[in-house]
Amino acid sequence: MEADKWGRRIRAFRKLKGYTQDSFSKELGVSVSVLGEIERGNRMPPPDLIRRASQILHVSIEDLAPPKE
Repeated sequence: MEADKWGRRIRAFRKLKGYTQDSFSKELGVSVSVLGEIERGNRMPPPDLIRRASQILHVSIEDLAPPKE
């Protein structure tokens, strides 16, 4: 499932950059529960959230994206 892959990548980069779910969700402008759903793969991140996450984490969208199979 694509949402699961995005969620794992976002969580990995968030942790790598030292953000907690609480601090990262505030930066993104979403609730902790929404971020948790995305990271668990229960919700596909919308394109605007992916763009904001890449900017906050200082990584490209291509780096954040799951690898193509």
